[in-house]
Amino acid sequence: MIRSILFLMLLCSFSVLAQKPGKNRILLIPLDDRPPCLQFTQRMGEIAGAEVIAPPLELLGKFTTPGQPEAIAEWIFAQDLSSFDAAIVSLDMLAYGGLIGSRVHQVSVEVAAKRLTILSQLRQKAPALPVYAQSVLMRLAPSADMKNDSYRAQLAQWAEISPDPARKEETARLAEKIPAAALADYQQARLRNHTINQKAIDLVNKKVIDYLLITQDDAKPHGVHIAEGQRLRQQIQTQKLGNRIALQPGTDEVSMLLLSRLLAQRSKVTPKIKVYYSSDSMATKAMPFEDRPLTTSVRYQIESAGARMVNKESEADLLFYVYTSRQKPGAALAFSKEIKARLSSGTFVIVADIDPVGNVQGGDSVFSELLINQQILPALSGYASWNTAGNTLGTALPQGITYYLASRHSRQPKPLIARAQQWFLLNRVLDDYYFHTLIRPEANRRFGKPGLGALILDESRNAQVEAFARGRLLEYLKALQPHYFTSKPFTSFCQPPSQLQFSLPWHRTFEALIDFELGHPQSN
Repeated sequence: MIRSILFLMLLCSFSVLAQKPGKNRILLIPLDDRPPCLQFTQRMGEIAGAEVIAPPLELLGKFTTPGQPEAIAEWIFAQDLSSFDAAIVSLDMLAYGGLIGSRVHQVSVEVAAKRLTILSQLRQKAPALPVYAQSVLMRLAPSADMKNDSYRAQLAQWAEISPDPARKEETARLAEKIPAAALADYQQARLRNHTINQKAIDLVNKKVIDYLLITQDDAKPHGVHIAEGQRLRQQIQTQKLGNRIALQPGTDEVSMLLLSRLLAQRSKVTPKIKVYYSSDSMATKAMPFEDRPLTTSVRYQIESAGARMVNKESEADLLFYVYTSRQKPGAALAFSKEIKARLSSGTFVIVADIDPVGNVQGGDSVFSELLINQQILPALSGYASWNTAGNTLGTALPQGITYYLASRHSRQPKPLIARAQQWFLLNRVLDDYYFHTLIRPEANRRFGKPGLGALILDESRNAQVEAFARGRLLEYLKALQPHYFTSKPFTSFCQPPSQLQFSLPWHRTFEALIDFELGHPQSN
């Protein structure tokens, strides 16, 4: 009798566990629909067995067409909020309809603030749901939209030099070259966004938001953004919120950093990372489109991703190799040899290949080929080499941390972890190196034309570029066969990719959506 009762109690316990909400599901309101903000975050979640769920694409807008904050709010409250473990939320999507919408003054500060009340409603309906948020500190230059070609550069320069009293005359001359309405719109957008950032800090203070990243979009060491950042830091300090808010470079990659952070906190693990730079001198410099030294950006990214830096390799869970030596002959070979030696000992290794000049915005050809030919890439824990230093750091780091947590601290089956990891690594190779470094410049030369620009395409040329790029990618996939698809980390769990898809979601070559399938060797 007692045994029967115990058996029934155990059976009921299993039943309750099976029905318990919160099955590693994360609610995502992305910055916009671009791959880094949406696809990358969802695919990175798969490494940890997390299902990252976002609103339908049609609610997120597209390029200069803003998203639909009110419809997104309705979508959120139509969900079973008890089924989510956490939420990652872009305040710019909720307030303005996305990043591009945040750079123009189409939404008043009153409307933007009212839209953010959805967060207080979310806290009321799901009081235990952790909310991780991002809010952007507006960049210097407006978005290129073909309408502002004649004054966009002057406006960006005005924003950079106008705070300098010694350059008043130069500032005035620049202002004369900018349409008055355009300059006023720019200033009103900046003021509105700054006000919303201040309100975001207040939401953290009120415990509506659990953790906030205020991220500086493309900038320089001088400009109107400096004073804005200083005022925000002062508010954070005054309200004693330094452990719950960070202000750092970056934009598109931030949802991945927040994902990594929440996975680490849910695992109750703080991964320890030792950083190695290919050039100590370059590490002390600000990288293109950023306003602080690389070492500072790296430290901020590590901390916001839920990890911490250590000085001794013996204390580290992961090693982070940051390559910035594209201009130094022989540096790529030496750095790749050092990385390979660490991998041979079974160490978790992350690699960030950063463009220190800003003229490529993709992987370095010499370094990338070494990583491929030496079969280093498929053995990495994290890797990226796209666009700015912040974009690259904020992709490679959270991938490496997520993979480490999944490998060491989760019950996710090893084959599922490996396939999700290999998908992400291979996607980086195809996107960061093959597309951005090799294919994109060729496509711009072939299909660009005066008056429209190589980055913004009409329907016909967009289709031509997509077909051209997909054909090139298929050729590069064949070339990868003897180097990448024969490596043990890949062959143990994956088959070569199939069903390659390529598109330009914003009809410009600046970002690409690349997808494919990886089969398991035992599945066929």
